Amino acid sequence: NTGFVVFATLVVIVSLILIVVVGPRHGQTNILVYITICSVIGALSVSCVKGLGIAIKELFAGKPVLKRPLSWILLLSLIVCVSTQINYLNRALDIFNTSIVTPIYYVIFTTSVLTCSAILFKEWQHMAADDIIGTFSGFLTIIVGIFLLHAFKDVNFTLANLPVSLRKDDRAANGSLLSTYDCFNHDEESSTCVSEIQSTESLSARRNGSLSAY
Repeated sequence: NTGFVVFATLVVIVSLILIVVVGPRHGQTNILVYITICSVIGALSVSCVKGLGIAIKELFAGKPVLKRPLSWILLLSLIVCVSTQINYLNRALDIFNTSIVTPIYYVIFTTSVLTCSAILFKEWQHMAADDIIGTFSGFLTIIVGIFLLHAFKDVNFTLANLPVSLRKDDRAANGSLLSTYDCFNHDEESSTCVSEIQSTESLSARRNGSLSAY
């Protein structure tokens, strides 16, 4: 397949440039360098796995697969691609936060695999317009879900504390008053909170010259 050969050649060239030139200079500071290497090479590794699957199927069917050079080329390419992926993915995880690496790697890797599969198997040519739109919509939904899961994984909230915008200690640290809502949520502290609110309102009224405070 001429299109796949061109795509694979571009992937190899881009990967070598990132590994040899860009990686040593910007790999420690830019998160996209190592992740891009893993992702674009991952597209080739998925294709190699697909090819080896077909080769194993033909082997059990009694065909002379082991005599074909393509089978060994696919096996060697798979070993090289997977080794490179693991190496640079571990480097990215060692340098950057996992919650940032995982969603970015998922998006770029899946995009590369979809592009490679579309070129190699030409499956998009036989899909209707609504199927293509549905596929892209599902892919975008998964992307948004992955980012939301990793963005809010450390946030603890339930339906009980959802109406409360700030915690009591945060408001106290910022020098703001406790709200009446927070006061009456704690029965043992309600009287203290009410007295504090009344005394504060009285002080504010006296500062404004209002006689109603007396």
